[in-house]
Amino acid sequence: MSRRVPSMRSRKRLVRPLAGLLGLLALAACQTAGMPGGADGGMLRASTAVNLKSLTGVIEAHPQDAEARNMRGIAYGQAGRNAEAIADFTAAISLNPAFHQAFANRALVEERMGRTDLALADYSRAIEIDPGYAKAYVGRGDIYRKSGRLAEALGDFDAAIRLSPAEARAYHNRALIYQAQGQHAFAIEDFTTAIGYSPWSAEPRVGRGMSYLAMGDLKSAESDFDEAVAADRNNADAWVQRGAVAESLGDRDKAMKSYSRALALDGNNTIAKGGMRRLGSTW
Repeated sequence: MSRRVPSMRSRKRLVRPLAGLLGLLALAACQTAGMPGGADGGMLRASTAVNLKSLTGVIEAHPQDAEARNMRGIAYGQAGRNAEAIADFTAAISLNPAFHQAFANRALVEERMGRTDLALADYSRAIEIDPGYAKAYVGRGDIYRKSGRLAEALGDFDAAIRLSPAEARAYHNRALIYQAQGQHAFAIEDFTTAIGYSPWSAEPRVGRGMSYLAMGDLKSAESDFDEAVAADRNNADAWVQRGAVAESLGDRDKAMKSYSRALALDGNNTIAKGGMRRLGSTW
């Protein structure tokens, strides 16, 4: 089938009447869990070689250095030491109340800890300080998306894309909204753009594959799931969807291998278990 999609102008005319719909967009296995990467360019992508001891030495020598606090907070966040990360971002903000990156970084960790109200407040504060900070719009928009506030989420993703046209996560997350609304042609367009800007990410390929499935294009879906597992061998969603497509296309061996890999990664995956049973295997 053709992959041609409607123009941006026609998309806007269609999306606006739907923007008020309040269907909750869950991070379900059938839709992908969102692209990796933090609100700030350094969060979660910080080098694993960051030496916490060295950063602590810098802070001890320069206790008024807000940037050093922010950098150590990033390192703590990468290591999963959330309370210590929050403490460092808070100290950085105390030293420099206009440090918008520290607000956004703290918001990312707060969201990870389930403190969504605090995260929303920090993302909004980062945007107040720097209205051109695209990554804060992406972070706030993702919280809105997960809570079903889709009109606000779309507004934030649109703003992020306007400010930073190469912001892959904004396209990806906007695509998830279109997908949840059944607007699969629009979703495919945004997933494709996200892939272009983040070619090594599995998540937008899984997402696009799901929209191709919804439109009945099994071969395009199969190609996306194949590429997704090549990009991330540990993505259980990609493996299970690869298995489902292979099963639909009659490729029993490929389906069995894919379901088996999905279950090795996630032993409770009910879709993979059901597929294995249909194919005559017990797990």
